[in-house]
Amino acid sequence: MTDTALPDPGRLADDPHFQDTHFVVLDFEGTTPKGTHPEPIEVAALGLKHTPGQGPVRSGFAFQSLIKPPLHAPILPFGVAQTGITPADVADAPSAAPVLCRLDEALPERPVLLVAHHAPAEANIIYAYREACPRLAHTRIVDTRLLAKHVVPDLTAYDLDALLAHHGIPQPPNRHRAMDDVTVTAALFRALLTEAARLHTISSVAELVRVASRTPRAARPTQLELP
Repeated sequence: MTDTALPDPGRLADDPHFQDTHFVVLDFEGTTPKGTHPEPIEVAALGLKHTPGQGPVRSGFAFQSLIKPPLHAPILPFGVAQTGITPADVADAPSAAPVLCRLDEALPERPVLLVAHHAPAEANIIYAYREACPRLAHTRIVDTRLLAKHVVPDLTAYDLDALLAHHGIPQPPNRHRAMDDVTVTAALFRALLTEAARLHTISSVAELVRVASRTPRAARPTQLELP
């Protein structure tokens, strides 16, 4: 992703909360064992912070790590073909809990919003390891898929590849590796915010959160059973 100047995003850029928010774009690669939740085999995160006249650009925050999955969730040939990550690559990697704990501790100072494409996938992994990463688990995730449906509502497809093609963002060299996917998701997020500001469809972080995020499961009230 190149941090070239963006058109003046207008009212969105004037929102003090937008100026202060540190956006952390996040992606997991993982396995999907039958009968249980997905398990991560790689994670990457990249920070974006507003710069006047440019919108959110790289902040200097970055994190990436391979993750050794548990025995019940091995990397299968399909996963190797998709990501290029082999069982040998993760044999000596740390497990998910310590990796997510390190990411949690490395997050920028508040206010932070996470960003991901098709965010429920990332949210489910974070929730499964919420005890190791409590900050992540209680932080909202802006979903670029939801944001795209709000900003460009007439597309026929909203998967990441379709949105990259629509916005003229080149495919990364290693699609389905976490940092490459984070990089193009960050570029997509910038493009969508620029379009939203131009069309005046989003004018504040509060509105961005309302139209393109959901309350984290860890932050939802616990439903008590009736006696």
